[in-house]
Amino acid sequence: MPSPARRLMASISSTLSLKHGLSLRPTHQQSASLIRTSPAPGIGFRSFRRSFVAASSSAFSNENREFVIVGGGNAAGYAARTFVEHGMADGKLCMVTKEPHAPYERPALTKAYLFPLDKKPARLPGFHTCVGSGGERQTPDWYKEKGIEMIYQDPVASIDIEKQTVTTNSGKLLKYGALIVATGCTASRFPEKIGGNLPGVHYIRDVGDADSLISSLEKAKKVVVVGGGYIGMEVAAAAVGWKLDTTIVFPENHLLQRLFTPSLAQRYEQFYQENGIKFLKGASIKNLEAGSDGRVSGVKLEDGSTLEADTVVIGIGGKPAVSSFESVGLNSSVGGIEVDGLFRTKVPGIFAIGDVAAFPLKMYNRIARVEHVDHARRSAQHCVKSLLTAHTDTYDYLPYFYSRVFEYEGSSRKIWWQFFGDNVGETVEVGNFDPKIATFWIDSGKLNGVLLESGSPDEFQLLPELARRQPAIDKSKLEKASSVEEALEIARSSL
Repeated sequence: MPSPARRLMASISSTLSLKHGLSLRPTHQQSASLIRTSPAPGIGFRSFRRSFVAASSSAFSNENREFVIVGGGNAAGYAARTFVEHGMADGKLCMVTKEPHAPYERPALTKAYLFPLDKKPARLPGFHTCVGSGGERQTPDWYKEKGIEMIYQDPVASIDIEKQTVTTNSGKLLKYGALIVATGCTASRFPEKIGGNLPGVHYIRDVGDADSLISSLEKAKKVVVVGGGYIGMEVAAAAVGWKLDTTIVFPENHLLQRLFTPSLAQRYEQFYQENGIKFLKGASIKNLEAGSDGRVSGVKLEDGSTLEADTVVIGIGGKPAVSSFESVGLNSSVGGIEVDGLFRTKVPGIFAIGDVAAFPLKMYNRIARVEHVDHARRSAQHCVKSLLTAHTDTYDYLPYFYSRVFEYEGSSRKIWWQFFGDNVGETVEVGNFDPKIATFWIDSGKLNGVLLESGSPDEFQLLPELARRQPAIDKSKLEKASSVEEALEIARSSL
């Protein structure tokens, strides 16, 4: 019988969402899901406002009841900004979150937040939304100034659709006219019976998690990172900055298997190894072991061997936080709450955005759920704009993923790659990673997706245009390109 850890990691590997993204390969089930799904019944702004105005106010804990955002992550922060931009926040908008902080740019937690203390790590209030996209820093004072009611550290536990109320963990009853669910994801965890909750075992989803990890890194000698995806790659890169013995363990054959080709992954693996990081690929974990002091002391593998560790970071993906909203309508294929192209659920007056939204991925004709900051921002803005105005354009998202690592002072080299499109089709790789490399995905003669490492601003700016327009391209010409610059020029000329 496979161990609980092995079953869990196999389950994670077969799910449809990346840490920052979605499954990039369409399945028959996904396509059929889109065909079966009809847009949720729409509501006009006035219709739900009438039902709100008629409600009695004596029993409710929130003063701002016209709009309620559930969740306090990236999507919630950008939704709040969009309400402000439309003059519909002051005295009307309430946000309820399990976090003790105002919304912040969550990707920082596995990047600059984990820099060694002498390498200028990121800290709040420096990365509150919406600084990640060049916008204003929305501190707690910003929300007060804009008349937005904030309820911190009190997640929503249940919803009453008929009465248009939600109830929090502490028992607060909140009234809403329109509700936006932006609860994001929770970390996938190892079961307690195999050591998943031992002291020294860490998961990263919020500032508290990151602070706890930093406390361990300050005393650590041997770090084991479980998972070869975004979190694993970013945390391991940060651990190198702390000069720690670091090993990445994962069941797949190479890093970031859902996006990287074997050849591309090999380039990154080699760079990580040059920085002292060890890999254990194709490995299954039996359990985490505890020492005499009760803290984690090792990672026991299915083959009977044990990796010594005083700090273990589990980065095996996340699950949409939708348990309180099952009655709103979940998507059984990709998980999350099913919405239409305006982020409306099947229940009038209820919307879902960000990680939890299972939405029509228009350009690839399938339903998708995307765990990425870019989608969190864009879906929030699109939803609120559609809610408050006559805007009826359906969401037309272009999948985008990126990573930035080894960016701390003293690093031998900074790594920054971007990917746009769909990783379906044959691949052409150009460049030797010194410093650039590009991978092109070509399907039926058309360019489907492109990944670029260490590009210039102009080169990165070209990628979304290529991926969205999907030009016909001469594969043989790309294969003969002597440099990344030449390959990108070939692609540009095909537009």
